[in-house]
Amino acid sequence: MSTPSSDFPSNPVALALSKRIQGKTARVGVVGLGYVGLPLAVEYAAEGYHVVGIDLNIGKVERVNAGDSYVGDVPTEVMAPLVKSGKLKATIDFSVVRDLDTINICVPTPLRKTKDPDMSYIVDACEEIAKYFHPGMLVILESTTYPGTTDELVRPILERNGLKAGKDFFLCFSPERVDPGNAKFQTKNIPKVVGGYTPACTEMGRLFYSQALEHVVPVASTQVAEMVKLLENTFRMINIGLVNEIAIMCDGMGINVWEVIEAAATKPFGFMPFYPGPGLGGHCIPIDPFYLSWKTKQAGIEARFIELAGYINGNMPHFVVDKVQNALNEFGKALKGSRIHVLGVAYKRDIDDVRESPALDIIHLLLRRGATISYSDPYVPEITVDGSKLVAGGETELLEADCVLIVTDHKAYDYASLPSKAKLVVDTRNALKGLQAPNIVRL
Repeated sequence: MSTPSSDFPSNPVALALSKRIQGKTARVGVVGLGYVGLPLAVEYAAEGYHVVGIDLNIGKVERVNAGDSYVGDVPTEVMAPLVKSGKLKATIDFSVVRDLDTINICVPTPLRKTKDPDMSYIVDACEEIAKYFHPGMLVILESTTYPGTTDELVRPILERNGLKAGKDFFLCFSPERVDPGNAKFQTKNIPKVVGGYTPACTEMGRLFYSQALEHVVPVASTQVAEMVKLLENTFRMINIGLVNEIAIMCDGMGINVWEVIEAAATKPFGFMPFYPGPGLGGHCIPIDPFYLSWKTKQAGIEARFIELAGYINGNMPHFVVDKVQNALNEFGKALKGSRIHVLGVAYKRDIDDVRESPALDIIHLLLRRGATISYSDPYVPEITVDGSKLVAGGETELLEADCVLIVTDHKAYDYASLPSKAKLVVDTRNALKGLQAPNIVRL
């Protein structure tokens, strides 16, 4: 690791901050204590920094200060000692910014219904930070957004009082790469890309992240770092769209798409397996590519792959519902009036997050066609669909159902016994791989 004096020999502000970062006396702030911000805060507290989390949700703040984790990737037994020792605390009060040296902004960036980015959370956070902003700070935006956000939106707010990025303070973008529920790759060991407004900003960001994270990847600018995240998720979204279209084709031709993918994956070069499913979920893959699509439209460029993949993935819930209806017809039942039990409503396996979950769209469509819905999910005790609350059921609802629909393949389910318990099973995840029974219908 380079020394502070060699990195910032001519800027006393940078030299002082770099010394505090390396000496672990820098006070670290994290704005937004969700599935991105809380794990980051915990990593820095575990490294010996004093960390303050800022969140407007008083419930989250109270749970952090009680040492009670609400994020699956942050065990309470890891977080609680950090809170007790005074290394980690949370507040709703932005005035703590006066005493901070670094701030990571990890707030939501949803899409509006018109599929243009909603920057209000970033703007609101920066406006609050600006009230208490002071020289010598490092600010890093981690919220996924379109290229240009850090320089064009965040920087002017922070420079209002005459401070200049790269000289009086340091500004970076670093894309979050959190994969909830991934036991192998978490905040500490996922390579961390960071790009700054100036080379000095990039180096300060690299120095900061290298204190707590295993591998840091500096890039030339904030725009490069912003584009990295969009490329990663656009790559996945488009390839999932492709394999979903292949699945629809295979279904029409009576071909087992899962066997096709498994055989194709034996090729040792030139192929990477992606898998079909009931639709895309989560905050990233269904949403992030449309930041890029929106931005390119401003430049007169049409993002055709993104729009097409979005259309295909967005129609998968409709395809699944048609599949359920056709399967019931084969068993002499109409969808209207049938009891459908949905297995899994989280957007992916073994987590409790239902954001953008295709299960919610599927349930909505089934209800519109007159089905009676129940569900079970070991991670999600209740959901709201069309303004009505549904509470998770269990074995009784499964046994009484006319059709069991596997939407999220949680490991907790007893798949081996499912065909003998259920009248009909529609499997959208290949969870029943290797099982053969006349009442199993696969995507």
